Amino acid sequence: RSSAKLVAPLGCLVSRQKHTLPDLPYDYAALEPHINAEIMQLHHSKHHATYVNNLNVVEEKYKEALAKGDVTAQVSLQPALKFNGGGHINHTIFWTNLSPNGGGEPKGELMEAIKRDFGSFANFKEKLTAVSVGVQGSGWGWLGYNKEQGRLQIAACANQDPLQGTTGLIPLLGIDVWEHAYYLQYKNVRPDYLKAIWNVINWENVSSRYASCKK
Repeated sequence: RSSAKLVAPLGCLVSRQKHTLPDLPYDYAALEPHINAEIMQLHHSKHHATYVNNLNVVEEKYKEALAKGDVTAQVSLQPALKFNGGGHINHTIFWTNLSPNGGGEPKGELMEAIKRDFGSFANFKEKLTAVSVGVQGSGWGWLGYNKEQGRLQIAACANQDPLQGTTGLIPLLGIDVWEHAYYLQYKNVRPDYLKAIWNVINWENVSSRYASCKK
């Protein structure tokens, strides 16, 4: 009888842990002309969806390895967990960092912190752009918050490495510089894509993330 009582709650727990593709808060064409609809549709419904699906698969395998006490299998699954888990985390942040009503400059506490830590918004923008352009192969450029030091930092991550999981920085603004994020529109000219993306940065979202991580 006691076993029967556990079945439903455990079933609910497993279903709740399944990752799902988040809806975009805007239409695929909403960021045009800066990022076209074809890129957004493929990036969201194909690339991000693949990370989500693969993450669910690898997590199931990892649970099985844990249940069996198979440490070798657990270790062998770590790269796939990092890659697909990072892809899901990074893109979930990325979509909210963009807005058809974005662009311009941040306000309030975030702007003051940018001026304090980078000298000016123009300097910050130049540094994050340079770091993002300089990513070799595929990866991300990030504005993160160093909670221990109480300051903003710029960092680059390779592939789908998640910022917080690999550097300890809390992610505020991520710029995807994988070719699938821009190639259909900007070909291999990554600097043109990075110049354009500043027109759709959702500073309200970034500011909100900054305020939350300081609590």
